[in-house]
Amino acid sequence: MNGEGRGVFVGVYDRSIDDNGRLGLPAPFRGELGDRCYATLDPQGCITVRTTAAFEAEAAEIIESVKSGSATPGQRRALATNTIAVSVDKQGRITIEEKAREFAGLTTGGQVTIVGNLATIEIWRPSRYTTVAGEDLVATTPRQWGDE
Repeated sequence: MNGEGRGVFVGVYDRSIDDNGRLGLPAPFRGELGDRCYATLDPQGCITVRTTAAFEAEAAEIIESVKSGSATPGQRRALATNTIAVSVDKQGRITIEEKAREFAGLTTGGQVTIVGNLATIEIWRPSRYTTVAGEDLVATTPRQWGDE
């Protein structure tokens, strides 16, 4: 973990959720998360996981934003009510609650795609990830080289 307790997460991993809703996290992510993290239902249709330090910093920012009037109490509430604290067990697994699995289209015994998105980890239904990854490529115009 770096000095601020905020991990940097990269890479794409395929995993499965067991019949108890447990998901084994990729080994490179485990040390950064420690024994607790926060999982949020992301409006994109995935579950976003943050380190405790990163989530607490984000929560403090939104609290201040509501106080200053640049965010609404509803935005603060949305973050709070769509996030749960999650324990990481000794095998590096987290349990994804049924509500979160339903939201993200995940099924026990099914496959998931785990994506490192620098400050966060995203847990996707593979077909949804394929869709958003394709949209990301279209949204970013590739450089056209003139040396051919």
